[in-house]
Amino acid sequence: MRDPDFDLDDFLPYQFNIIAGRLSRGFAERYKARFGISIAEWRVVAHLHHSGAVSVREIHERAHMDKSKISRAAARLEAAGYISKRVSSVDRRLVELSLTQKGDAMMAELVVLARKYQAQIVELLGPDNAKVRDGINVLMHSRF
Repeated sequence: MRDPDFDLDDFLPYQFNIIAGRLSRGFAERYKARFGISIAEWRVVAHLHHSGAVSVREIHERAHMDKSKISRAAARLEAAGYISKRVSSVDRRLVELSLTQKGDAMMAELVVLARKYQAQIVELLGPDNAKVRDGINVLMHSRF
């Protein structure tokens, strides 16, 4: 039964999901045009750039991505020469992923693209964007 007092378009989790998808696809258009990588591949290289050598499990825990998606993205990135894989010296059951020189060079360009894209978003938010950014930071680090 339809609830006339509930408007999905006013439900914040729904709105944030729509916005996140649009922002992700908007940025994806830029890096896909330049490097031919997918959203999953971008997330993997971004995490490797941020964290250094890590396992699929660590990316899964931090990025909330499906492990199989990460593994497929890693396989494509390895085939393209952007990352390398090796058995973890700490836990031989795990495979560590790390950026290659080619991956580092790609990330140097991607960071420039990311900063430009973020600047466009901040400009779109207007002069009160500090309040928005504070709110986003609170939501990102809250458990509810």
